[in-house]
Amino acid sequence: MPGARDTDPLDDRVDGRDESPEERADRNWNEVLQELRVLQTGTQILTGFLLALAFQPTFGDLSDAQRSVYLGLVVLSALSSIVALAPVALHRVLFQQRAKAAVVRYGHVALITALLTVSVLLVGVVAFVFDVVLGGSAFWWALIPLALLVLILWLVVPALMRARLRTNGGAR
Repeated sequence: MPGARDTDPLDDRVDGRDESPEERADRNWNEVLQELRVLQTGTQILTGFLLALAFQPTFGDLSDAQRSVYLGLVVLSALSSIVALAPVALHRVLFQQRAKAAVVRYGHVALITALLTVSVLLVGVVAFVFDVVLGGSAFWWALIPLALLVLILWLVVPALMRARLRTNGGAR
């Protein structure tokens, strides 16, 4: 009876790895899971922080605008958790259906989406805290620099590195 290597297509990439498409999908799924773990931990901490705020005695002192921002952040927190867990749910539904490559692609899109929601959530929570503690324009003094930092570190720097890799003909 032929083994998996005998029936699987040969490695279709010249990337220094000798792996079948199924082996690549397994490796990529493990990488997605590691990234999900990191992302989910941070999201859970922020969610816990937000949910605890509503039960603080001074929560009633918030303005209507602050309450609206707070509720928006709670919804965003839930959304980011749901999106980050979606690849795990899909994996469970498609378990042993030989769909690992599709699960990995779905996981990639979900992780990008979750990173986007978490970046907005993280910046929003800090800006919200600055608004509650300092008031006035403190919200904007926190929001703008942090949003710019997220844009630079999460989008600009990776885009520049990717362009450099393409220009140099790949990673070295």
